[in-house]
Amino acid sequence: MPEIALMDNLWIMICAVLVLFMQGGFILLEAGSTRMKNAGHIAGKTIFTVGIASLVYWAVGWGFAYGEGNLFIGLSDFFYGDYSTAEEGLVGSVDFFFQMMFAAIALTIAFGGFAERAKLSVYIIFAVLFSAFVYPIVSHWIWGDGWLAELGKQDFAGSTVVHLTGAMAALAATILLKPRLGKFNKDGSSNDLAGHNQVYTALGVMILWVGWFGFNAGSTLEVADAFFGYVALNTQLAAGAGAVAAMFIVWAVSGKADVPTMLNGALAGLVAITASCAFVAPWAAVVIGLIAGLIVYASMRFFDKAKIDDPIFALSVHGVAGIWGTISTGFFATQELADMVGGRAGLFYGGGFTQLGVQIVSVVACGLFAFVASYILLKVTGAITGGLRVSEEEEIVGLDLSEHGSYGYPENMPGQGTNTGA
Repeated sequence: MPEIALMDNLWIMICAVLVLFMQGGFILLEAGSTRMKNAGHIAGKTIFTVGIASLVYWAVGWGFAYGEGNLFIGLSDFFYGDYSTAEEGLVGSVDFFFQMMFAAIALTIAFGGFAERAKLSVYIIFAVLFSAFVYPIVSHWIWGDGWLAELGKQDFAGSTVVHLTGAMAALAATILLKPRLGKFNKDGSSNDLAGHNQVYTALGVMILWVGWFGFNAGSTLEVADAFFGYVALNTQLAAGAGAVAAMFIVWAVSGKADVPTMLNGALAGLVAITASCAFVAPWAAVVIGLIAGLIVYASMRFFDKAKIDDPIFALSVHGVAGIWGTISTGFFATQELADMVGGRAGLFYGGGFTQLGVQIVSVVACGLFAFVASYILLKVTGAITGGLRVSEEEEIVGLDLSEHGSYGYPENMPGQGTNTGA
């Protein structure tokens, strides 16, 4: 294998591990954003659902996403086992492992809409169904030479494929599960069911931020010309702009620089730039991140007023910011950068409305498919498990105890501590 091909494969393996480590960020983010009585459950279910996603993606997901088939679904390469080497480019198993990590991230995003009220059995069954039938089909449409790829859809690292798909599944879940006990009052007002550890949440965001360079910069799939550095620059600028914009808007409106809002602003900037990081100039990355930071705050308020209970703000961070990020390439993609992948320039660079129209079509098509498919699959799951939601008593006690038999923080919970003496 030539040295440049060896470097390509090493680079993508490192990036795949970075994306896998993002799951640690999600554990801290989701656990910190919810109540103490559910922390152990959140950590545990993330681990085993990543395991389920890996097995299902190996068995059928990759085949539906990248197998030979038609414009809508792949129909080959199931139970992936390619161990061959390549004279140039990526070895098949390296490419597979990288894409498997993206599938696992999409599932973890989807589970944000389940937090603090879904049965453990529901996580298990939906993990299988989503990893087999929802995520792979969307990724085939865009990354697997499907019908949206034919139209020229631009989604460099997954604002649509990963983030919007996961968020629409989360929306279906939170609608079917209904709000957590005590979230909304009879008069329509909402209560702040504050997460138990903002430090965990902030550390989770920081881990995700670092892992995102595997996500975005790794999507170059090569080290030639070190273009991954440019992608990383745009990623960093958008994340910083999102954090700053969210902090200032919540400060201006509420008089307090709310910590969860600024953290969600950073994540929104990262989600938004994921589609366009290889297509836009640095100044545009800043604008994309700034707008993402503003709209994530507005979106959080909107869903709260609409009585949609989204404990970790997956709908706003991954859904709304994912939509904005997808559409932004239709405005800001430069012809020079788009030419590198055979694409079209955006509206502001003389490309007219063509690319913008393709991006909007992709948002509508993928968003509707992910929502409707997830809604149906959750209905099926509920029929199998006798309902999606734990009982009121189990929800009050917490999923740590009701589903796992022990608390994530046993020394802080009544009757669970161990007296070790002075």
